[in-house]
Amino acid sequence: MTEIAGEFGSGKSQLCYTLCVTANLPFNKKGLDGNVIFIDTENTFRPERIHQVAESRGIADPEEILRKIYVCKIFNSSHLELIIHNLGKSIQEYKAKLLIVDSIISLHRAEFTGRGTLAERQQRLNIMLHKLVRLAEVYNIAIVVTNQVQAQPDNFFGGTGDQLRATGGNIMGHASTYRILLRKAGRDRIAIMLDSPWHAYDQTRFTITEGGVQDSEEKTTSSSMERPTSKQMESEW
Repeated sequence: MTEIAGEFGSGKSQLCYTLCVTANLPFNKKGLDGNVIFIDTENTFRPERIHQVAESRGIADPEEILRKIYVCKIFNSSHLELIIHNLGKSIQEYKAKLLIVDSIISLHRAEFTGRGTLAERQQRLNIMLHKLVRLAEVYNIAIVVTNQVQAQPDNFFGGTGDQLRATGGNIMGHASTYRILLRKAGRDRIAIMLDSPWHAYDQTRFTITEGGVQDSEEKTTSSSMERPTSKQMESEW
């Protein structure tokens, strides 16, 4: 299970849209060659954006990509827990290869407010996460969950460390195999690998275009290649 955390506008949903498109590609094009289940808890899913990403990446039939994405809109935390509990049947029925939950904690964070409800919230979150981990193992499916961040006030007053951290505490950290933090960097974004059994702590810069998530260097190279030279402009005139 991969956790993608970040503040609003950092590119979490855009990365999920890109994954929806690439997961439907065949294996020889670095895809999963399977369907996608998209659990939407924040009403952020936009089919027109999926169509735009697929079209920009040269896919001949973007409508076919949309037909392979099964969206489930969630209305409250109990609904989310029920859907995840019975998710195994849907994975088999739809032959899904990728499961996206956007986001995993937003509803619980909104409904369980105050320190008095923190223990119950964490316990219910723990049950959901372990269910997802078991689903990944049993059905050999890739699972991506997005997560929100919270500020650490002590770091604003002389403390050392990161000013933002993913919500969910240690329960979220132990359940996730890969933890990625997204940050804004002007027009670009930065993805930081916080935890991984295979990768070292590192970061990379990317940007968001009509084709979804792309490397910043790739965008710069392609734009410089497409820009006409002064001689070409003179010859056209």
